[in-house]
Amino acid sequence: MNRFDIKGKKAIVTGGTRGLGHGMAEGLLEEGCEVVIVGSSEGVHRVAEEFRSRGFACHGVQADLGSREQTLACFHSCMELLGGDLDILVNAHGIQRRHQPEDFPLSDWDDVISVNLSSVFVLCQEAGRVMLPKGRGKIINIASMISFFGGQTIPAYAASKGGIAQLTKALSNDWAGKGIQINAIAPGYMATDMNTALMDPANPRYQQITDRIPAHRWGTPDDMKGICVFLASPASDYITGAVIPVDGGYLVK
Repeated sequence: MNRFDIKGKKAIVTGGTRGLGHGMAEGLLEEGCEVVIVGSSEGVHRVAEEFRSRGFACHGVQADLGSREQTLACFHSCMELLGGDLDILVNAHGIQRRHQPEDFPLSDWDDVISVNLSSVFVLCQEAGRVMLPKGRGKIINIASMISFFGGQTIPAYAASKGGIAQLTKALSNDWAGKGIQINAIAPGYMATDMNTALMDPANPRYQQITDRIPAHRWGTPDDMKGICVFLASPASDYITGAVIPVDGGYLVK
């Protein structure tokens, strides 16, 4: 038995058009999953077509996950494309807003919490309603280093990612005994669009962060593939409620 075999499984990956979400979607597709990627722009259809051109079973759904109505409609569209079944949900979408806390616009706070936390609960809830009757399923949330510490100028993002860690644990307590494993991956400092400002060599934080990473490099979307496939596979059947750092050793230094 290949405990890492997920060929033929049906998956949804939000935020699958770029960055870490794209890397994880690609990892699942490479292992033989049928995947629906969700993105906020029409580019999701182009990315899905690019995956299909490589022989992968991929679909695209466009949705604003800051909207409760679109989040629910998006899930139902994904389920239709997957023939009404779901084995794996990866919540990899998210936004960032940076301001000093005393000047943080409440509209930005609402946007970040809605996209990064509230929509994740809605998608987990909908996935649970599909998976629980079957008695099996895998849900993978994306936490952050900011789930462990506070960061600066990002109070809404920090609150949302702390919430993801706790939501993952809470859902695990309720669903682990019913065959659903739900875990979170906490990426370290990754070379993605979200971190463009931090990666500017002129920014003193860039060198400070890089010097602290024992692996001596920032992560890439490819670094997320292995952990995603592991958590989606039978190999992780006794792992649940975990928040797993993928950070090149940043947290332990």
